[in-house]
Amino acid sequence: MNVVIIEDEMPAYRRLAKLIDETLPGTTIVAHHDSVADAHAWFSTNKSPDIVFMDVHLADGSAFDLLKIIKIDAPIIFTTAFDQYAIDAFKASSIDYLMKPIKKEELKSALDKLDEFKKLFNEKSLALEQAFNAPEYKRRFVIRFGEHIKTLEADQIAYCYSENKGTMARTFEGRNYPMDHNLDALQGMLDPKTFFRLNRQYLINIKSIEDMKSHTKARVIVTLRPAVKEAPVVSSERAADFKKWLADDI
Repeated sequence: MNVVIIEDEMPAYRRLAKLIDETLPGTTIVAHHDSVADAHAWFSTNKSPDIVFMDVHLADGSAFDLLKIIKIDAPIIFTTAFDQYAIDAFKASSIDYLMKPIKKEELKSALDKLDEFKKLFNEKSLALEQAFNAPEYKRRFVIRFGEHIKTLEADQIAYCYSENKGTMARTFEGRNYPMDHNLDALQGMLDPKTFFRLNRQYLINIKSIEDMKSHTKARVIVTLRPAVKEAPVVSSERAADFKKWLADDI
């Protein structure tokens, strides 16, 4: 972990540096500044550290003067001998506010708080990334047959199947509609949590499964609703994936 300390009193700096080394062995203090001017110059030309310890009173002003003229992209822990700046520190989005003389257990508590913030931030960032990167699946299709046009909701489809070099969708109501896409394309358009490609002929909605029976060589016979003339068979190669899909383990 890289640390910057902004402190104008050398005894206070040495004490804090010693406590940091004891609490987080291997930490590198990449810079120490005692004034607003020096800190401003450093942050203007250097990469932000992992954390900044900042005294409120500095040689040529206050920490809040520094934050007014430059944005520090790192967590800040304020250190001071005065408690009247706590509200200002809170407004500056600091992680903690430590009173001098700083105690080791208080420093550890502040660093533990930083770890919690990082974990929470990483979890939220991951959730947002997954939400933004999640694929968009088709919710409805435009169906054309003859002179007619209608919309077909994806959740109305019981299964799609190949027939006479074309592709059809059968609804739970038992109606058949011609699709503009083949099964390979539809497999990528429909939510894989709901739809599964049983074989070359059928892409089914999990709600369309009426019954299932084990067959030879680990294959599975699937009875669908609405019923079809011949129940489709899941091949032995796809049987393992089919069972994972049934268990929502994909």
